[in-house]
Amino acid sequence: MALEQLSDVVQRCQALPSDSYSTEDYDVFTIAGRSCIEEGNSAQVLSIVLDEKNQDIVRCMGWNLLPPLIAVLLKKEDKNLPQCLAIFNHLLQTCRPKELLIGLLEQLEHDDPDTIAESLHLLLNPLQRVLLCLGGRKPSSLGMTLSSVLDQVAKLPLPGTKEQEEDDVFSLCRCCTDLIDFVRPFVDEAKQNLLTTKTQSENVDRTAVGQDGEKEDELRTELLKFCMKTLSHPLLEVQLRDPDTLPLSPLRTFATEILDTLRAIGESLPSLVYQPLLRRKQVPGFLEEEVRYPKESLASLAHLVFVHHLAADTFPSVFSPVFSLRCTMEHILLLLSRTEDCRLQKGLELYEKSLVRVEDGSLPADLLEIKTFLTVPQNLVKVMTMCPSHDLRTRGLKVFQLSIDKFDTEAKYRFFQYMLKTSHHSGVEGYIIKNIRNQIDAALQPGNGNTWFEGVHMLPLLRKVLSLPDGPETDLLQYLDRIMESLNLLRYLVIRDKVTENQTGIWTELYKIEDSFMKPLRVGINMSRAHYERELHSTMETKKNKAKGAATAEESVLSVSVGDEKLPNMTSDSQIQALHSALHTFDMIESVLVRIEELVEVKEDL
Repeated sequence: MALEQLSDVVQRCQALPSDSYSTEDYDVFTIAGRSCIEEGNSAQVLSIVLDEKNQDIVRCMGWNLLPPLIAVLLKKEDKNLPQCLAIFNHLLQTCRPKELLIGLLEQLEHDDPDTIAESLHLLLNPLQRVLLCLGGRKPSSLGMTLSSVLDQVAKLPLPGTKEQEEDDVFSLCRCCTDLIDFVRPFVDEAKQNLLTTKTQSENVDRTAVGQDGEKEDELRTELLKFCMKTLSHPLLEVQLRDPDTLPLSPLRTFATEILDTLRAIGESLPSLVYQPLLRRKQVPGFLEEEVRYPKESLASLAHLVFVHHLAADTFPSVFSPVFSLRCTMEHILLLLSRTEDCRLQKGLELYEKSLVRVEDGSLPADLLEIKTFLTVPQNLVKVMTMCPSHDLRTRGLKVFQLSIDKFDTEAKYRFFQYMLKTSHHSGVEGYIIKNIRNQIDAALQPGNGNTWFEGVHMLPLLRKVLSLPDGPETDLLQYLDRIMESLNLLRYLVIRDKVTENQTGIWTELYKIEDSFMKPLRVGINMSRAHYERELHSTMETKKNKAKGAATAEESVLSVSVGDEKLPNMTSDSQIQALHSALHTFDMIESVLVRIEELVEVKEDL
């Protein structure tokens, strides 16, 4: 039935000019032709399509046969595969490029990863052939195609291990390789256009070609958008393997090709990476700078260059490590402000690589006037304290210390002041105080004296460190890390700095420290101990009553409040253990405090 309908409509249309085909003719040809292919009559359809008398009909209507043809080609096992492939190739040669492009793009849309990969592998080459036949519409059609293709690539899972990339279990590597082959002729064309424009501008009077020279090259623009999008996905989200780990890495090769494409279309990689400092000149065209050069894509580019050393040979050696660090801080800030592990990891890697090249103790305090040198550490603190990944928290702490080591003494001093003021985290404050102690120790070594970690400059920092955030009511458990490091610093100063020398100023400041820190701490310990002992007694009484049968079954899980905080529900034994642990902590704080008081008394008696 379908074959008869197809033959009838083809026979009727043979006698008509191509512009006289009715809507009904199109509908019958489409429905009947698709049914014939689906029913296995591909040989008869091939005969009709190849018939010389039917070429006008095929040119106008043939593209409507693409859906069932592509379905057969994707299956690969259909007995009609040779005939369907022949029909498909003939349609590519005969049909109008505009309709073919629409029909092929419609067949790209899938949700299953396996089908997506196979579809891209099958259709990218035909799409390339069709696009190369287009004239003035080629750039916009290329942009539409690349956007559709990348949307499909984004649905593919990313390889998480070296083995997954080697075996290409998700077919992402093959798709990336196909994608590079797909864009290559368009990159070559854009490169040639660029060379031609440059040659013309050199040989012809500049006033005559100025307007043409500034005209937006749409092909370059579409390729630039493609590169920027691939830098964001998949390259920012996938973990590239070093050559030592994976000598032949398809994804590393893909990244290299993307950078080569950027250079081929006239983009300067150093200018892109250093864009935060080297503001680009205004580029005429319909794309605003932040749309043309998305910040996330530029951050990915910086990571590829400085961490994986791709295209590193294109970067001038005159740029100092400090200048490079200043430029990458914007990229690092962006990556560390995100919550995804892949971006946080790349932010940490980029920061670490940028810092390693800088000499220890060389970054001046003036850099702290640049906003990113303060906001990046704040984001780093969030990674260290809030990131669910233990590995990222550990690496964040390592990079945080590395960043401290690169500052000179004045910069360290001002950085410590800033972090104590803004971190609002006891563990971080304790870590900063430990660093302060290390800097004081270095300053007190013979021949190492500096004005920032001894004498008058030191006193404001000591006052900030040796204080309780909420006086005697300070939650000693919440601020334990800070309090213990403050006590350790004070003990160190009392032991290390002689009364007669008073290099740090501790002995002239001691009476103030006793009033503002040691005495309130003593009061806080006594208050906290009394409160927790009362809670412990109450909990033990409840347990005793339960053992005697006074408690109901529902009371086997207790809820205890300490201060205004309600502890999580737990068994009485767990509650008692937690309260004993708190009391032990208060004893530990008190023991260090008592030791400091003894040391002060001995030193003052000397």
